[in-house]
Amino acid sequence: MRAVVTGAAGFIGSYLTEALLERGDEVVGVDCFTSYYGAERKRANLAAAEAADRFTLVEGDLNDLDAAGLLDGADVVFHLAGQPGVRASWGEEFDIYLRENVLSTQRLLEAARSAGLQKFVIASSSSVYGQAERFPTLESDAPRPVSPYGVTKLAAEHLCLLYHTAFGVPVAMLRYFTVFGPRQRPDMAFSRFVAAALEGRPLTIIGDGGQSRDFTYVADAVAATIAAGDKGKPGRIYNVAGGCQATVNEVVETLEQLVGHPLEREHRPPVPGDPRRTGADVSAARADLAYAPSTGLEAGLSRQLEHARSERESSGTRR
Repeated sequence: MRAVVTGAAGFIGSYLTEALLERGDEVVGVDCFTSYYGAERKRANLAAAEAADRFTLVEGDLNDLDAAGLLDGADVVFHLAGQPGVRASWGEEFDIYLRENVLSTQRLLEAARSAGLQKFVIASSSSVYGQAERFPTLESDAPRPVSPYGVTKLAAEHLCLLYHTAFGVPVAMLRYFTVFGPRQRPDMAFSRFVAAALEGRPLTIIGDGGQSRDFTYVADAVAATIAAGDKGKPGRIYNVAGGCQATVNEVVETLEQLVGHPLEREHRPPVPGDPRRTGADVSAARADLAYAPSTGLEAGLSRQLEHARSERESSGTRR
């Protein structure tokens, strides 16, 4: 298969790229190395992929690149590129979210109309649910985003459904629930907690720590993504969650067990846009994609901790 992966240098995108290459696919990776976090981290994410003969990297913004040329000869598109972050989506930076999450998706969908794709898989987010009406949350439950970021992800989903209905673009949409693991973005909670623990600093917790999430290990998210490209039903939305329901305080307690000592905590006021709870019903993904998450919170967090520790040791930073 010839696959196009946008956001190929990102957290999930880099693992997806490696998994596709490992099974023998040809991959065109697209990334613009935005300044949201350091480009050196993203380039390190791509090190294994760039050693493969079947990988080609295209650097550039999807709003500026020749989208039709990118999709030429492609069988599947995995559209993971976008501007992340709930808290940063308020205020003056919203135009970045609009450009990178909505306009870029529309340009790709236009190109997909005549590309003859087998599947167009897009990464969406549990943020579209906002304060969900029930748990576990079904894909059919009303989306009520509580952040501008969530609004842009929902808008991208709606564009996909429009292009599927009007032009037959074979879209499959994945709503990821809080993905974690090695290479996680440095602004995300697990990365911040692990870095603070290794550096002997207090862990900064937003709010009281009682907010809960349905955590998903990155390898499980990647497996669901590949399965969506292989056998996802066009026009369908799938929740992708790991079933690792835990509060932030419980996550910190797990990390304390892994490092072997108590961790100092400091709390900051809650911020707009963070739902109190997320929790997914994944029966649709289980039925259509044979999705079966296999890595729990403690095992996944342990791998993330060891990866961060190894990076610190290789860079000469020790505690």
